Amino acid sequence: MTEKTITFGYGTGTQTVSIPEEQILDIIEGHPAPAVDMEKAVLDCLRHPTGTAPLAELVQPGDKVCFVCADITRAWNLSNQFLIYIVNELNRAGIPDSDMYVVFAQGTHRAHTPEEDVRVVGEEVARRIRLYQHDSRDKDNLVFMGHTKLDTPVWLDRRVVEADKVILVNGITTHLFAGYGGGRKLILPGVAGWDTIQKNHCHALADQFGGGVNPATRAAVLENNPVSDDMQEACDMVKPCFLVHSVVNDEGQICRMVGGDPYKAWLEGVREVARIQKVTYRERADVTFGCAGGYPKDVNLYQGCKFYDAAAETTKPGGIIIAIVESPEIMDPPAFMGSFRFDSEADMERALRENFTIPFFAAFNLFCLAHKYTIYMVTRRENFDLVRKTGQIPAETVEDAWAMAQAQCAEKGISKPTVNVLPHGGSVIPSLAK
Repeated sequence: MTEKTITFGYGTGTQTVSIPEEQILDIIEGHPAPAVDMEKAVLDCLRHPTGTAPLAELVQPGDKVCFVCADITRAWNLSNQFLIYIVNELNRAGIPDSDMYVVFAQGTHRAHTPEEDVRVVGEEVARRIRLYQHDSRDKDNLVFMGHTKLDTPVWLDRRVVEADKVILVNGITTHLFAGYGGGRKLILPGVAGWDTIQKNHCHALADQFGGGVNPATRAAVLENNPVSDDMQEACDMVKPCFLVHSVVNDEGQICRMVGGDPYKAWLEGVREVARIQKVTYRERADVTFGCAGGYPKDVNLYQGCKFYDAAAETTKPGGIIIAIVESPEIMDPPAFMGSFRFDSEADMERALRENFTIPFFAAFNLFCLAHKYTIYMVTRRENFDLVRKTGQIPAETVEDAWAMAQAQCAEKGISKPTVNVLPHGGSVIPSLAK
């Protein structure tokens, strides 16, 4: 029997496991996506955009231009490197620095520190144009725009609504319940009021209490996704004139820039993410090995668990997931780990419906998965007690987790459990071959 040794990223190091080759169904990896020349790519999407005229033709001297920029939690999009090219292009079109400003799309997140401002927009932009923090609870600075078809009351940041031209700046990747990030999310939740965000995000839960997570609101799902549709409707109320978004490869490099019509260009970026990340696999396995990909993706469980849905997709119902997430900072953020204080899914869901936050929803999603599958989480020994509270079973090494998984399968009469492997689980969209 030939065994295959598989290496997983684990913090700044690695862990390995040996698995009989005959039991491995698929090793599921995304497609290569080489880095681009950033300046060339940005200027190209500004001057040859998707679905609209060049940016310079959409503005005129005297316009007040508002950049709605994703906040520090999306710093991976590298806007601090490419926003300057957009500012300079507007200068060439007759818009001075004094007529531009940034509103950070913080949703319900806290305000930035000055250092974080620079990390998002870059030193030169931070020095040249005004920067504003969005506060979802500052009702005096919100404007009521009407209701969506789902009866969401849309309250948006006054500085965005009153701008002559609005430009959306972010990156695109999959999102836990909105399908994909970026685009319309810069407006809702980005610059929306607290009540607006709560109403919209609650569509990520089933219509009836006890239904748990809404199956229509999943990562990489846009069709008939009520959360995404509601966001898009709110975004259309603002009528942004342009969008500039990055697509980032697994090495953290920009591999594509998209720009143009706020919906059409975003959708082009979504298709590019799907092209890179969508991978077919043959069949669901008894056991799936899923890895966050090492540091910084596994710095805590909140970041690391983003691949759990992908791992569940490739696992038989009621099967086993081995999740490799070192989590040296497992208590961060407290809003996530503090959510595992409930004894049942029903109690957790009830509290989530009363006060929806994304960390709370992510915790609820994990808690539900841990009751549908057996999840062995490979992590530091000092994390074991906390991991048990989430419904998972801790293990110190991948080999230990594999041994426990095999023993569990043997108890069910499965002597040679089939295996799928996701070495970079957060960077793939598994799709079952038809």
